[in-house]
Amino acid sequence: MPRITSPRRFRSIASALLAALTAMSACSVGPDYERPTAPMAPAYKETTEGWKVAEPRDDIARGAWWEIYGDPDLNDLMEQVNAANQDLQTAEAQFRQARTLVWAARSNWYPTASLSVSATRSRLSGTLNPSQGGSAGNAGKVVNEFSMPLGVSWELDVWGRIRRLVESNNASAQASAADVESTRLSLQAELASDYFQLRTLDGDRQILDQSAEAFDKSLRLTQSRFEGGVASRADVAQAETQLQTTQAQAIDLGVQRAQLEHAIAVLIGVPASSFSIPPQPLTQTPPAVPVGIPSELLERRPDVAAAERLVASANAQIGVAVAAYYPTITLSADGGFASGTFSDWFNWPSRIWSFGPGAAEVVFDGGLRAAQTAQARAAYDGNVASYRQSVLVAFQEVEDSLAALRILEEESHVLDLAVTSALDSVRLTTNRYKEGTASYLDVVVTQTTALTNQRSAVDVLGRRMVANVQLVQALGGGWNASALPTSHDLSADRPLM
Repeated sequence: MPRITSPRRFRSIASALLAALTAMSACSVGPDYERPTAPMAPAYKETTEGWKVAEPRDDIARGAWWEIYGDPDLNDLMEQVNAANQDLQTAEAQFRQARTLVWAARSNWYPTASLSVSATRSRLSGTLNPSQGGSAGNAGKVVNEFSMPLGVSWELDVWGRIRRLVESNNASAQASAADVESTRLSLQAELASDYFQLRTLDGDRQILDQSAEAFDKSLRLTQSRFEGGVASRADVAQAETQLQTTQAQAIDLGVQRAQLEHAIAVLIGVPASSFSIPPQPLTQTPPAVPVGIPSELLERRPDVAAAERLVASANAQIGVAVAAYYPTITLSADGGFASGTFSDWFNWPSRIWSFGPGAAEVVFDGGLRAAQTAQARAAYDGNVASYRQSVLVAFQEVEDSLAALRILEEESHVLDLAVTSALDSVRLTTNRYKEGTASYLDVVVTQTTALTNQRSAVDVLGRRMVANVQLVQALGGGWNASALPTSHDLSADRPLM
């Protein structure tokens, strides 16, 4: 006769099994994460070829980086972007969704408990004989059953599947947090660029208006000389054409200015119909921006940080796929009360319970797990390539901005000299025209050249300001990867029920 195991011996065996499984759970299958290598340069090319960005305080572009421009109107607009931009709110909502996936993954570390209550009344068949499952004494009997079992099930993370899943979701949530900062920086840079372009148009409009005033005086002078018989009707026509063309150019700027104003309205989350910016010519010059060294760029760019975190997430997913090759081990327990009468339902003799471990293993799946593991490894390789590409693009954008600032600064210096020379030429030619030693065509040519150079100088200043903004954006806007939420931050405020 087989020996019956005593409850005490069963508990000892179960405790020993649990201890062994707990010790085994210290391992996690799949590769441990190592940050992939990325192409790196020892220095920025543009800072070693005869031109170097000034190095002010290290913290000048951190946090509210737009304050380096010293423009109160721009500061106010930036605060509205942070508070009301809809694209930014969408990105923040996506981050909150990613954080809930961390909570969901971490919940697998805990047992699942379920409670059910039932009360049934049923009639037994009166025609079933004992061989069919019936009982002669209970034929046709009406019985009651009151039950309230509590079931607990706990999957032991022996192979690290749950740990890898939590690790993957943590990294994905960190990537989403970096995406929020990347979106924020992109919107801020777009606003600053639009703002400086708008102010450039205001400066251009101011020059055209001033030139129109000067051309109007020239027209009156020419008309006076025509009436005196000194100038020809062609001179008057040229003066009128020049004035009207300049006035038309000034009016035409209104189209682009309106579009920039409307774009800024969308960025700060207000209807374009109820938003306006008073005209004010651009007066700033590009401030110095600390560039740092290339190796710092990987920590300062939120988009690069997001790409790197996605690599970490994909690496952990390989471990999740590999863990599917191993058996799933669970501990389950049920207990409660069951009785045939309501009065005895919760009496101690009515108690019921069961306890025991279980293991399940897939012995054949037609290659499903192999396919899922290969897919996870391919996804990892793809994310590594995307990360390295994001690093290359980051260096390209920094070099592009540095080159633009260097070249535009040189162009600005030459244009300033050209404007000075052109204005002198206008003054001298006008005097010669008044003296009758130069034709009005000479005046028109010099005035047109001066106007073109003045407008070019303003345009180049605006381009320098935009390139300065793009450099700050390319350098990460003062952001640092250390600002990413930690695993503890992501699990905070997790709902338990």
